[in-house]
Amino acid sequence: MQVNEIPLSPDNQQFRILLGDTTYTLKIIWRDAAGWIMDVQDSGGVALLTGVPLVTGANLLEQYPQLGINGALVVVTDNGAPDDPTKTNLGTSSHLAFVQE
Repeated sequence: MQVNEIPLSPDNQQFRILLGDTTYTLKIIWRDAAGWIMDVQDSGGVALLTGVPLVTGANLLEQYPQLGINGALVVVTDNGAPDDPTKTNLGTSSHLAFVQE
């Protein structure tokens, strides 16, 4: 199993990233009561997923096998950190990882 942390900071951000064999654009935005929300676009800027909350305990891509992304996006937190990412701990004690078998 290969685990790669996606470097994040507790700021709204947009960046291109290679997941498996394909480059995507991820947009991560803080939405107050909803928490951190992720959008995924293809290399041409077409929205593939919108409004996916960054929550722990789940493969954020599991519901979307039609995307063909060969791996899982998971949120993990350090021991003692809140279960889900907070406005200030994203990228420090709360992490987004891409996992491939």
